[in-house]
Amino acid sequence: MASKTSTHPVLDTRALNRATLARQLLLRRAPRAEMPVARAVEHLVGLQAQNVKPPYYALAARLEEFDPEELSALMESREVGRIVTMRSTIHTHTAHDCLRLRPLVQAARDRELRQFRSGLAGVDLARLAAYARELVESEPRTMKELREALLTHWPDADPFALSVAARCSLPLVQVTPRGLWGRSGQVALTTAEQWFGRPSEPAPDADDTVLRYLAAFGPASVQDFQTWSGLTRTRAVFERLRAELAVFQDEHGVELFDLPDAPRPDPGTPAPARLLPEFDNLLLSHADRSRVVSAQHKALTWKGNQAYCTFLVDGFLAGIWRLEETGATATLTLQPFGPLTPVERDDLTDEAGRTLARMRPGLAHDVRFGVVRQPGQ
Repeated sequence: MASKTSTHPVLDTRALNRATLARQLLLRRAPRAEMPVARAVEHLVGLQAQNVKPPYYALAARLEEFDPEELSALMESREVGRIVTMRSTIHTHTAHDCLRLRPLVQAARDRELRQFRSGLAGVDLARLAAYARELVESEPRTMKELREALLTHWPDADPFALSVAARCSLPLVQVTPRGLWGRSGQVALTTAEQWFGRPSEPAPDADDTVLRYLAAFGPASVQDFQTWSGLTRTRAVFERLRAELAVFQDEHGVELFDLPDAPRPDPGTPAPARLLPEFDNLLLSHADRSRVVSAQHKALTWKGNQAYCTFLVDGFLAGIWRLEETGATATLTLQPFGPLTPVERDDLTDEAGRTLARMRPGLAHDVRFGVVRQPGQ
């Protein structure tokens, strides 16, 4: 919300960029002694995980000496899991967060489900949820298996709407081997309670979630929080917390909130190159993304509904990258959005080499630069 008479300190784009990078562990990689993998997943309030590999690459950009087998082991031991939470999107969360954040966003899932009511005429949603729970807790089911079973009870309903109803009504976790590093597996689902062996927790109050969001993504506006969480009407939460928060404004007068003791580095602090996976939460968790994504680059990271892997130079979105494996060689191609200085190219090349060393250690490595990416490509 803009305020013409506000006297709050102004944070410009670079100040917001450096603050957010620091919270996201992207200004410097976190030492393992102070940030184990599970702690990092919790601090970041989950990792975007539409695909299997992004959470692994997200942590490789943020943690020193990250080994993807560490996250995979946590997933196999059921200390972390894959579940739909914020923005109706699959995230990798700790078990604790799977069991408490999913109830928090239930209101958003209910709103989503209302969009499919026409395909659910005559369907008793409470009965559907109970039957779907019985099915997936007896054994993990693919969505196709679940949909076909539901159709035997409601043959006149829209099949896709039945799937959405089950997904929105229940806290469904993708069971392993789906999500494990270097292994494949189709999506099979059971409830979070069944998978983690304990009941869901009461939804945390919104105050706690706002504070966690600010610790990972702040300084931020009310609208930023709502964009990240999918929740609505949360201004009252910020007002309730106002006395214990630091308050700033951006260059447009939008009010920003933050934890008083959270890091806000000098805007001139160097920001090293970083390679991010597709759908990284850094790029998706603010209503105003200009702190990382410039206006001219907004449309360059997507093709249809598919996102590209991206990289940062000087803390800002500066290009896309892709990894191809042929025989015993992993080739990582960097495609910038504009010319790079020799220093920036060297920094980016070094970072690409570090990423390959951590993620594809058994292969020969080749880092290349592609042509400058233009709109429409």
